[in-house]
Amino acid sequence: MVLDELNKYAPRSGGSPIKSLLVDIAARGRSLGVILIGAQQNPSGVDRDITNNAALEVVGQLKASESSELGFLPAAMRARAQIIAPGTMITSQPLLPAPVPIRFPFPPYATRVSEVLGSAADDAEARALLEDM
Repeated sequence: MVLDELNKYAPRSGGSPIKSLLVDIAARGRSLGVILIGAQQNPSGVDRDITNNAALEVVGQLKASESSELGFLPAAMRARAQIIAPGTMITSQPLLPAPVPIRFPFPPYATRVSEVLGSAADDAEARALLEDM
């Protein structure tokens, strides 16, 4: 189940018609084969019962007022998340002991090597990477 603006469907304060269902999916959905993927700009607006059950957390650039919600990140990473470049995310998941920064290709909609090339050297590097796969 994928929801954008999760804070509107499962707000921290107040209710919504499906909030209790989303809390239940977050708590025991994985054992039933249901995965909840939520996206929001303000993590402080999402019910804590949902965020506390997240196995994978991904953070892009955020406001300083939201950084206190990211207890899974060390203080230095929380500060970095406030100035992180577009297309860069910080992930936290159970298999690795520390958060990992990742970078999505730009533009994010690119489906061909030619859509992301900046120079002939980029083309050679991209072809070398593809040959190694």
